[in-house]
Amino acid sequence: MRILVVGAGATGGYFGGRLAEAGRDVTFLVRRTRAQTLRQHGLQILSPCGDVVLQPTLVEAGDRAGHYDLILLTVKVFSLAATMEDIAPAVGPETAIVPLLNGMGYLA
Repeated sequence: MRILVVGAGATGGYFGGRLAEAGRDVTFLVRRTRAQTLRQHGLQILSPCGDVVLQPTLVEAGDRAGHYDLILLTVKVFSLAATMEDIAPAVGPETAIVPLLNGMGYLA
């Protein structure tokens, strides 16, 4: 199963990082500045459940190839509209999209 995690902040970094740690095929869609930081320092999870530093697979908008089986949307709500355009090429006929949005504004 190919998994695309959109965002590598607290939510996406944790859930996507734990999936990657478990050996799943995880790619993170991140902005350029976040990609640079992750390439230099890795994805760091500090947790009572165990700390880990990973070197995740990263892509930026426009860099993706092919469709993903699962997309985890883990962006802040104010980024949602732009994110929909960014993920469009990664969505196939069988893609499941799971929103784990940070914020409540989308309920309005």
